[in-house]
Amino acid sequence: MARSPLQLAALASVALPGSSAIGVRGIDLPGDYDGAEITYADGSQLIAQTPANVIAGASQAAELALLEELQHRVIAGDLPFTVPEVVASAPLAEGGRIVLTHPLIGAPIDAAALNPGPGLASNIGRALAAIHEIPTGLLERLEFPIYGAADYRHRHVMELEAAGATGLVPPVLLTRWEENLDDDAVWQFEPVVVHGDLGPEYLLVDKGQVATISGWANARVADPADDLAWLIAAASEEAGDSVLKAYQNSRRGITDPGLLDRTMLISELALARWLQYGLRENLPEVVADATSMLTDLAAAVG
Repeated sequence: MARSPLQLAALASVALPGSSAIGVRGIDLPGDYDGAEITYADGSQLIAQTPANVIAGASQAAELALLEELQHRVIAGDLPFTVPEVVASAPLAEGGRIVLTHPLIGAPIDAAALNPGPGLASNIGRALAAIHEIPTGLLERLEFPIYGAADYRHRHVMELEAAGATGLVPPVLLTRWEENLDDDAVWQFEPVVVHGDLGPEYLLVDKGQVATISGWANARVADPADDLAWLIAAASEEAGDSVLKAYQNSRRGITDPGLLDRTMLISELALARWLQYGLRENLPEVVADATSMLTDLAAAVG
């Protein structure tokens, strides 16, 4: 059951004893969280959040541990953006925690309006490179998922087979994806720390640069293309090129000639996953939307 703003404010007083709240309002948070903005007597504001279900509660614990480590890297200057800063937290009787953070800096990015060149597009490329330069041992120590190149290639092979089984994916796309997956050179990459769930709701910009990256619950060691696919799909080709150029120039001594091919594959397979979601949940409007986008993509690549 969703928690009301007043319930969140009451829980926040437990996490932050002695605080004096004078106002509260509900806010929508990405992911499975209930959220509220609480105003205190000194004029400060904090964001309160609690997991909305057991799964979110389990991933929250890992994310909090990672945020603490990332905060150290922000302070050291290794990350050119902020991450959510936890002010206080307290356990909930049913599992998970009430977490209080400072309000996040920035607004969701509009990738479709991203301009090419040395401005925000290049800044995003450098920000993603900084994430991918985080030592993988950090996530191994915190027991986040670890995937190799072969694991990811096999995962996408399974996605291709599932997409073909729907009978609704244009053959030109199935052939295109199969050729990509058959090319050994594309799948020779070094797994890195990835955010794993990047999107406009988690990449916040302010004054022409990346200000905050939040939503780290799905972090893992995996394919760097995971963090680029959504952006390359949404941005113009020119802006995407600027992101990739800055990204590649910022990686230290890493060559990945198959990066663009894998990035495009992941972004295109997302349409097939959208189609399968509509079929699985019996949502005709989603199926129609996915089918239309797949048809447009087939025409574009054909």
